[in-house]
Amino acid sequence: MILRELKPLDFLKPEELETIHQAVLTILGKAGVEFHSQEARDILKKAGARVEGEKVFFPPELVMEQVALAPSEFTLHARNPENNVVIGGDYTVYAPGYGSPYVMDYVQNKRRNATYEDYIAFTKLAGSSENFDVVGGVLVEPNDIPDNLRHAKMLHASVKYTDKCLMGSAMGAKKAQESLEMAGIVFGGIDRVRKNPALISLINTNSPLKFDPRMLGAMMVYARNNQPVIIAALAMTGTTSAVTLAGSLIQQSAEILAGIVFAQLVNPGTPVVFGSASSIVDLRTGSLAIGSPESVKMFSVIAQLARHYGVPSRGGGSLTDALIPDSQSGYESMMVLMNTVLSGTNFVLHAAGLLENYMTMSYEKFINDDEMLGMIRNFSGRFPVDDDALALDTMFRVVEGGNFIADEHTFKHMKDMRNPIVSSRQNYASATELTDTAQRAHEYCKQVLRDFQRPPFDEKTEAELNKYIEGLG
Repeated sequence: MILRELKPLDFLKPEELETIHQAVLTILGKAGVEFHSQEARDILKKAGARVEGEKVFFPPELVMEQVALAPSEFTLHARNPENNVVIGGDYTVYAPGYGSPYVMDYVQNKRRNATYEDYIAFTKLAGSSENFDVVGGVLVEPNDIPDNLRHAKMLHASVKYTDKCLMGSAMGAKKAQESLEMAGIVFGGIDRVRKNPALISLINTNSPLKFDPRMLGAMMVYARNNQPVIIAALAMTGTTSAVTLAGSLIQQSAEILAGIVFAQLVNPGTPVVFGSASSIVDLRTGSLAIGSPESVKMFSVIAQLARHYGVPSRGGGSLTDALIPDSQSGYESMMVLMNTVLSGTNFVLHAAGLLENYMTMSYEKFINDDEMLGMIRNFSGRFPVDDDALALDTMFRVVEGGNFIADEHTFKHMKDMRNPIVSSRQNYASATELTDTAQRAHEYCKQVLRDFQRPPFDEKTEAELNKYIEGLG
């Protein structure tokens, strides 16, 4: 968890932000949003929304009244209380990749289907790093696990191999309920989980302007149990949203606000995150371009809009369109990630490992992104200017006779600077061999997995989890 010392970067002027906001309210009131759930539509209609078929139209006053009920920040609780995180305010929280069906094999230089073994390995990498705050969810899609058990096995691995904050399944009400019941086993009962939220889940809209029944079902389960939800759009310019950035932002913001309103009607005060995974589309190829500067602008404005509505934001990450962990994957990811943090984003999903616009995870990219996360964490911290940092006494001593290398002040602070994990700082003459960052990351990854030691986990609780999962089969 980063406590950002820098003021967030605002892309829009106040009058431009207000123009976007008014346009969003216009879309909600005149175009409406489809809710493919009778129960959801009944809740919205009872609250004063106009319902025609499956489409719901939102009065502006209903929108603003309900959004005001959502907390501006909240605490997500981990199995180890030292790993609790605050989502919102001046904090930025990192979570690794999410949803990729493929893994890039560095040795074979080709992608393959992700497996449960990959899921466990990436969980160990995230658990071992000081940079990740939230684990779980669909870190990769383990294609070798049956669908009815996949969510439970993934959550079990997250609990077993880390003691950090967790993500729950959003693939329908049943899987959300089962995730909640597993969290109850781990945290001492569902009532305790309700009082101390322990699962955050990703609820995706279906652009343009729709919510499908699975996501709505999961959202109702989590909201009724006071578990936070990231309500996020993946609008794609020129295909599932307007081709212009402003037009796309208006649509996705309408989708997100509709979801926030619904969550508050289900349970006032439900913790929510105003999220986006949206991107431009390269209309020459039809492919997403998540490593583009235009996508960065959208993420930045999403963070600004979230502040305007008084709720936490989600966006960005170590995103790239590159197919392998090469220089393109590095410069695109650093551009997106740095601006994500500078824009004041609170929750960064996809913070490490992604290649090929959300489709592929790479071990080597994960390690290189972890390096970037550490760099940005360091950059975002304080710049001390107290007497000790000014070092005037040290300079006086050296001027009178001596040197900085041998001075006691240097010994006191010699470990203050961040040490890289894979970046090279050798000179040419001292290097025993010349390797690129992907190769160094490959070797470092093997070392981390080889030396991994999982945190303590109560054997009785683990046995109860195993029994629960067996019952699902």
